[in-house]
Amino acid sequence: MEFGVEQHTGEKLMRVVMFTLALSAMSVLMFNFVLPQISEEFGLTNAQVSWVTSSYALIYGIGTIIYGKLADRYKLKDLLTFGLLFFAVGSLIGLTSQTFWMVLVGRCMQAMGAAAIPATAMLIPIRYFSPERRGSALGMAFVGLALGSALGPVISALILSVAHWRWLFCLPFFILITLPFYRRYLGDERGHYRKLDWIGGGMLAVAVTLLLLSVTVGGGLFTIGGLLSVVFFIVRIRSVTEPFIQPDLFTIKSYTIGLVITFLISGIGFSLYYLSPLLLADIHHLPASWIGLALVPGAAASAILGRSGGRLADLKGNSFLFFIASMLLVACFILLSTFTGISPIFIAIFLILGNVGQTFMMIAMSNSVSMTLSKEQAGVGMGLLTMLNFIAGGMATGIYGKMVDMGSAGHWNPAHSYSNGAIYSNIFLILAALHVAVLSLYVIQFNKGIFFQSKTVGDNQTINEK
Repeated sequence: MEFGVEQHTGEKLMRVVMFTLALSAMSVLMFNFVLPQISEEFGLTNAQVSWVTSSYALIYGIGTIIYGKLADRYKLKDLLTFGLLFFAVGSLIGLTSQTFWMVLVGRCMQAMGAAAIPATAMLIPIRYFSPERRGSALGMAFVGLALGSALGPVISALILSVAHWRWLFCLPFFILITLPFYRRYLGDERGHYRKLDWIGGGMLAVAVTLLLLSVTVGGGLFTIGGLLSVVFFIVRIRSVTEPFIQPDLFTIKSYTIGLVITFLISGIGFSLYYLSPLLLADIHHLPASWIGLALVPGAAASAILGRSGGRLADLKGNSFLFFIASMLLVACFILLSTFTGISPIFIAIFLILGNVGQTFMMIAMSNSVSMTLSKEQAGVGMGLLTMLNFIAGGMATGIYGKMVDMGSAGHWNPAHSYSNGAIYSNIFLILAALHVAVLSLYVIQFNKGIFFQSKTVGDNQTINEK
């Protein structure tokens, strides 16, 4: 009976999480459309104004693992209250900003607060749902992200048609509506009190920042500094009694390989959100408003089918969902590679396959990785997983941008017959091949079901390795 009540509470919480994630995703995406206006108003270069989004992604990614670590020490409801209030304060600063540095401070404070949201979204399914129901719960979380992605461009265009771009900072205030529900339904449980290694956390933040800069900005010094910071971080967590991340976490083979696969598929999947708008602008010469509309069907399909993907993982297993997701993504990339010059309507249809596939993929991997962790490891373990998603996205942006700038003189896809768009065709063909390679790695490592024992493994157990 007690378990049934807990699961009923978890379902209520996941509905609130879905709404929270939708608003959070909208807040992230809406500012991508106003960077040219911010640049013009403050007289900035594209590189300078890009920090409005880059700083948000960087702080958001690092913040998720910090909140995940703090969730092992403090009540989740208190952390979430702090995060959402901080998010609102950052929005207020951005709304009243008169200089670029105030806009940047507002976005950074938004990121520092919003980072509590994905940490909560990953921990609630682990704490309130049995393993055999966890896929459906995670599906609801990804439905929220997909809804935000679908509505973000539309609401952004609507606000910009009647008001100044600063009013985009108003939308996050609606996130405060969720606070009473979190305070009511989240329990008072907390992990064991442990000293927090802020030095180790700082080393990790420096390492991530420098490695991202080495890819997005370039420069050997950033690369060397990032690698040295990684070494110092490893030495640190092995030499202190209460490290920021327990080294034993990486001795779980299935968890470590799961992180690697998630990093790869996140970087590949980010092409759908970064390269597709560039393709529609460079090859089809669509304005920003029409590009936003072209991306809506894919995000809407993900929102509609996301929970079904979670149920499919519960019924058929994560491996089944992973395979379907891989087929959808490979089909999307091959179609985009072959028909770069086709009507934008068909591009939007191809992106439906990719968006749904990416949503299914992330549900399968999040569910799979969660099964390898005990409740004591869940906070930092899932926080690290979420952080890698953002690191992969940031690095992929730099890599894709450089590849597009380099251009291509040849067509690698023999079926591509258009006179322009060769570089996009080649990149999408590479991504299709990479997904086939990732699927092969997944099958080789987990073909005996190491990740797919959710119907027989208890909620507090860690899946045994082969």
